[in-house]
Order: sequence, then structure tokens, then C-alpha cells
Amino acid sequence: MDAATIVGALATLASTTSFVPQAWKVIRTRDTAAISARMYTVTVIGFSLWLTYGLLLGQWPLIATNGICLALSAFILAMKLLPRRKREQVAAALDPTG
Repeated sequence: MDAATIVGALATLASTTSFVPQAWKVIRTRDTAAISARMYTVTVIGFSLWLTYGLLLGQWPLIATNGICLALSAFILAMKLLPRRKREQVAAALDPTG
């Protein structure tokens, strides 16, 4: 495996897992007060554009990485924007022990 492939794989791993701790914290605590809706809106737009770019080029590494990042960041944004009652229902469905 060449250096570019290793760096790309590590970048993919870091990017796709970077949103997991925040998403899990939202599910566990149901608290989104400290999350910036503006920042996540820009992030979701950015990942949407990167995903579209990857689709236009037919580049599966771009498609997979940005698709996963888009799903996770969109989930966090949706939880931020949902009314508390709905946020509680979603979180309870995903983590019934919480």
C-alpha cells in the first residue's frame, strides 16, 4: 500500500468517526443547547456539496466518506432543530436504556 492510500484511509477514518461522539452524546443526554445550528447547517451544506462532487466524478471514496459524514452531521443538526418532545422520542428510540 502506498503512502497516499494510507493517508487517505486515515483521513477517511478520522472524518467519518469525528461526528460519532457528538451524535452519541445528543442521544444519551438529549441536550443540544451547546450545539451551533449555524455551524452544523454550513457543515451539512459542505458535505452535501462534497457528496455531489464525488457523485459527478464517480469517485467512491468521496461518495462513501462524505455520505457518512453528511448522515451523521445532518442527524446532529436535525436533533438540534427538533422540538424537545420529538428529540426525546428519537433519542429514546435509538437508546431505550437512556
